[in-house]
Amino acid sequence: MTTQDQLNAIAKPKQAPWNKGKLTGAKPPLRPKHVWSIRTKLQIEGRARDLAMFNLAIDSKLRGCDVVAIRVEDVAAGGYTADRATVRQKKTGRPVRFESSKQTRQSVDDYLKATHKRPGEFLFTGRRGLGRSMTTRQYARLVSEWIGSIGLDPRLFGTHSLRRTKATLIYRRTGNLRAVQLLLGHTKIESTVRYLGIEVDDALAIAEQVDV
Repeated sequence: MTTQDQLNAIAKPKQAPWNKGKLTGAKPPLRPKHVWSIRTKLQIEGRARDLAMFNLAIDSKLRGCDVVAIRVEDVAAGGYTADRATVRQKKTGRPVRFESSKQTRQSVDDYLKATHKRPGEFLFTGRRGLGRSMTTRQYARLVSEWIGSIGLDPRLFGTHSLRRTKATLIYRRTGNLRAVQLLLGHTKIESTVRYLGIEVDDALAIAEQVDV
């Protein structure tokens, strides 16, 4: 290295890593009591959009990029929220189906009624205007806000916490990895094992009992 290169290296400030000050790694799912607390708070505050988005994110088990890309016709083609819906995942290009609970359907219907949204429009819009979807960054900020509002550390959770929540409960109650794999839209069951953070031996024992 020449003297000039050494001087340039000294003069050039080091760029801070993107994750400085952030806790990295897999984000844990929310517990049922956390879901109840966030849902109740959003209801009391009358935040129709956030309540619909939170409920739909929990039920759909979709990635954040897919949650913000949902259009009205994906969940309410007939004017009212359907029991089941199908969304094509951006990451894999594969369709994934999900169910909507009664309270989720009610919250989405209330939101649609208040906003007068129609098929062809994005269900959730942000600061970019009515014709454009909310960004994943805006969604992530909302999730952090929801988490912090009930006294949890937002750094410990993220959008994937919402995606993991119902999937984890289904696995714990049924032990059916294949069902969770389908609901998450994973192509390989090994991905589901890693995503849920379950023990490999336990996963294999259960997988042996599941017919595909």
